[in-house]
Amino acid sequence: MNSPRHYPEHEHLDAGLTHIQQALDQGHLASGAAKGLLYGLTETLGVLLGDPSLPDQLRDGYQGLMDNARDLQQRLNEH
Repeated sequence: MNSPRHYPEHEHLDAGLTHIQQALDQGHLASGAAKGLLYGLTETLGVLLGDPSLPDQLRDGYQGLMDNARDLQQRLNEH
């Protein structure tokens, strides 16, 4: 018998991304550290998005977070 999969709450991942953005904007986080944290977050989101059994409503939310994380990564790479 397969047990149901449990996925991280969208709000928790969003809070993590928001925290990285705010800490970076306020100068409380070095860009190198932000890049490392973003790498971990985007890798996690990539694994979640690659799960074929991921429900569509979660996929949409995770994809939005991935887009935001990529935007922040691009911003970091420009500096």
